[in-house]
Amino acid sequence: MLRLSGPKPKPICHAKGSPTMHDLLIKNGTIVDGTGQKAFKGDVAITGDKITYVGPSGEAGEAKEVIDADGKLVTPGFVDMHTHYDAQASWDPWLTPSSWHGVTTCVMGSCGVGFAPAKKDKHDWLIGLMEGVEDIPGAALAEGITWEWESFPQYLDALDKMDRVIDIAAQIPHGALRAYVMGERGADNEEATADDIEKMCELVTDGLKAGAVGFSTSRTLLHKSIEGVPVPGTFASRDELFGIGNALRDAGHGVYQVASDHGSVPDEMEWMKVLSTEIGKKVCVNLSQVDQDPKLYEKGLQKLEEAAEEGVELYAQCAGRSIGIVMCWQGTANPFIGFTEFLKVGWLPWEEQLAELQKDEVRSKIINDDPQDLGEFANMISRSFHKMFPMKEGIEYEPASSESVAAIAERTGKKPEEIIYDALMNGAEEGDGKGLIYFPLFNYSDDNLDVVHKFHTHERTFMGLSDAGAHCGAICDGGMPTFMLTHWTRDRERGDKIALEHIIHRQTQATAEMYGFFDRGTLSVGKRADVNVIDYDGLGFERPELAWDLPAGGRRFIQKAKGYNYTLVAGEIVVENDAFTGKLPGKLVRGPQPAPDAQ
Repeated sequence: MLRLSGPKPKPICHAKGSPTMHDLLIKNGTIVDGTGQKAFKGDVAITGDKITYVGPSGEAGEAKEVIDADGKLVTPGFVDMHTHYDAQASWDPWLTPSSWHGVTTCVMGSCGVGFAPAKKDKHDWLIGLMEGVEDIPGAALAEGITWEWESFPQYLDALDKMDRVIDIAAQIPHGALRAYVMGERGADNEEATADDIEKMCELVTDGLKAGAVGFSTSRTLLHKSIEGVPVPGTFASRDELFGIGNALRDAGHGVYQVASDHGSVPDEMEWMKVLSTEIGKKVCVNLSQVDQDPKLYEKGLQKLEEAAEEGVELYAQCAGRSIGIVMCWQGTANPFIGFTEFLKVGWLPWEEQLAELQKDEVRSKIINDDPQDLGEFANMISRSFHKMFPMKEGIEYEPASSESVAAIAERTGKKPEEIIYDALMNGAEEGDGKGLIYFPLFNYSDDNLDVVHKFHTHERTFMGLSDAGAHCGAICDGGMPTFMLTHWTRDRERGDKIALEHIIHRQTQATAEMYGFFDRGTLSVGKRADVNVIDYDGLGFERPELAWDLPAGGRRFIQKAKGYNYTLVAGEIVVENDAFTGKLPGKLVRGPQPAPDAQ
């Protein structure tokens, strides 16, 4: 049951001279306003696209429409600050999975990859870059993107023409920028000249003034194009990184987002501190725990604390759980991907492949085969049996080590390959070939999520890295906003939980204001009416599944939610009982948004 804790606080705010007739009244709900203050029971009223009353029940006046939220949570809409909808936003008005999970605003253009600026002769190259880095099917990108732009301002204009279910905002990606200015030299990671840097700074300034909300770059060797080449900017010089940073100073706004190589994050934070000081803007770096050095993240947190003491706006964004790979026969990754016997059937059309995999003799050949050397990273993914967890009917994102393939094999005396094969073969039905294995890649070195608890109770970190819209065949983390509520505030059994009010704050006001969106993120008078009404007791998500719903029949993992009674964007109900209503009030957010005038 949903219960309130602590004494009832005073109401958040009232509009002086509140209208006697609102458009919509959400009454008797448990209000978690996004600021972090204690939940309380009350009403939220909306007129047009603004909130016009928040306070005790029965004092708001009348409304044309009433939602009884008794026993439900009423929260601001979630703001996801790390997505990859750069292509999808140009063709898809629904922006799933985010819009299934209470997200009402998302920021894209993360990790230095995107599709603007773009010269015509670089279209295919940019598609290959995104396909390699973010595992989005190239055929889907080629068919779906209309390329109505060349410059970044033109890209924003193209996005602005389209109605969609939620709001979007865009960052300028280093990869596309470098290729646009430097051509093949940029794509090949050659050092930028002073003229190159000046031109890139000029284009980023123009993009920010047109409405971009930041700039992103990647320096991790995990990010490679479909040809296996590190993304442009991976080895960018200090002059280039700082020269582009000057654009944020010149434009007067923007976040500088960095995907650094995991082992280099604490060291690279030193130049990020200097950069933030010089340009006077926020710098935000991705931070995760990695198995190669499980305690390295502690140095990263220490660097953040040092920056705070020095008054430097250096922050980190962290995932809400392990960044996990979902393995299956039809996905990007499975433990047999390097087995010659599997490769004999692995590229067949699915129905033919399944028929072969169902044969006992094929099973025997595959599980007794020897894997090829796929390189350090792929070998680790495909052979770390202690990090593979068969998904049964549901999905457990904090599995016990006793449930791993390695542990099951030890208990049963079977080969790990036998456990894996049978798990992949049996999904909802025996032999259907739709079984799944969960592989917690980052943030799970200690066989639990305690490190994530540290991340999300640290004052200099932000909720991020859902990667919604990306990693279509291997990672399904776009539903992380729902997980944050269910796991951390309600269901966790293997460690401390986190207060509901804190979790709501982290994915509403905190992420909104990180990007200067002061017009949303809290339930208060004058703010945008982006609101969720949630069945907290019944909130959950479905098991990930593959869907072929991208352009050209492209494949992606999806995970739907259950428990969103209503999601409102700009005062319009876009989701009712986990289904879209057909309303498309979402727009492009151009740059920072000021707070509404005091009421």
